[in-house]
Amino acid sequence: MVGKKYDTAKVSIFGKDVGALAEDTTTGIVSFEYFDEWLKTGFAISQKLPLEAGTFSFPTLNYPTYKGLPAAFADTLPDDFGNAVINAWLARQGRDPRSFSALERLLYTGSRGMGALEYTPALADTNKKQDESIKLDSLVAMAQLVLDERNNLDETITNEQAAEQALTGILQVGTSAGGARAKAVIAVNSDRTQIRSGQVNAPKGYEHFLLKFDGVVERSSTSEVFGDPKGFGLMEYAYYLMAKKAGIDISYCELLKENGRAHFMTKRFDRVGNEKVHYQSLCAMDHADFKQPGAYSYEELFTLLRSLRLDRLSALEVFRRMAFNVIARNHDDHTKNWGFVINSANKWELAPAFDLAYSYKPGSPWVDSHQMSINGKRDNFTKQDLLGVVPLSLQGEAEAILHEVHAAVATWREIAEGVGVEPAFLDEIESNHRLNLL
Repeated sequence: MVGKKYDTAKVSIFGKDVGALAEDTTTGIVSFEYFDEWLKTGFAISQKLPLEAGTFSFPTLNYPTYKGLPAAFADTLPDDFGNAVINAWLARQGRDPRSFSALERLLYTGSRGMGALEYTPALADTNKKQDESIKLDSLVAMAQLVLDERNNLDETITNEQAAEQALTGILQVGTSAGGARAKAVIAVNSDRTQIRSGQVNAPKGYEHFLLKFDGVVERSSTSEVFGDPKGFGLMEYAYYLMAKKAGIDISYCELLKENGRAHFMTKRFDRVGNEKVHYQSLCAMDHADFKQPGAYSYEELFTLLRSLRLDRLSALEVFRRMAFNVIARNHDDHTKNWGFVINSANKWELAPAFDLAYSYKPGSPWVDSHQMSINGKRDNFTKQDLLGVVPLSLQGEAEAILHEVHAAVATWREIAEGVGVEPAFLDEIESNHRLNLL
């Protein structure tokens, strides 16, 4: 029923109804209200949506980021690559993608989004054939096609049956993951010989992973981050190993190799088997707009930790990740790359680290300097700038962590050579590490 316009949706989690969304079609602003039963038995699904009666709406939030939605639900929206795939699907249904609202994109996502929030009525029957194996090389080709021709994808495939098969394949895996890069949400078996869609329950013997396509880039675009050049997967895997060595809590990762490419895979922390885990990004939890570089600080993140009543170990973990981002030059440390999960006691915890990779390009409006500031700075930090974000009672432990992270980043060459990072790329990264911080 994609031809029909929808302006309301029901929100559910863990099989229980939470509340309702309603769009003001004049302004495009979407409001949310908890159901009475959830108010009696549930929990606040986000920091900005306290468990209380009444209607929540946030018309002052930056529309390009939050699309008129309360931030908790904007988190579920697909980002650039997922939207490109959805737009191709809409074109085949005869619907102008520009008329497909943010609320309708939530309904398209249905129960397949990252985290645990689900939306009904679902607008797309993409569960068909999701129990079948998928060929990785064909997904890579289709992902590249989406990036090459995302404004007129449907016109690039002249064979109708081939178009339908190709689009069905990428719809099965490529619409629910966030971020700008081309990704697939997959389930993979233990010996890594079979891949299925990860947007539905995985069969026995399969695990849920997020796969980033290696060597898939938007060649015709001026975009700096839409897609990953070939070899990026090897670099990110080396960074994963380096982060582990630095003591960072990060989900298990590995490489999936195919036709000379090395695709980076990370195990999903929002799935435990087929059970869903509720997740909210920092962008949602603190209304910290990830599209405004430098508008949010690490100091504000530490303030949020205190308001969530997270313990000193969580604060030290955030400090460890901050130190790694600084020393290892991950300037892409924006608020969508930090997040929180609800535990079994309905309490918030810091989510495992993700998207820890080399990200620095002089002159770039996005990654010339850090996305989040430290002591009012986005570059040219001193050791005291970093130590100053934690209270005096933690500074001794924080300084020890700085040395641990520094020692781990100093092993970059050894790790990267072992993984097979291309020598020129390895050298570039090494030359830009901030090892002189200590």
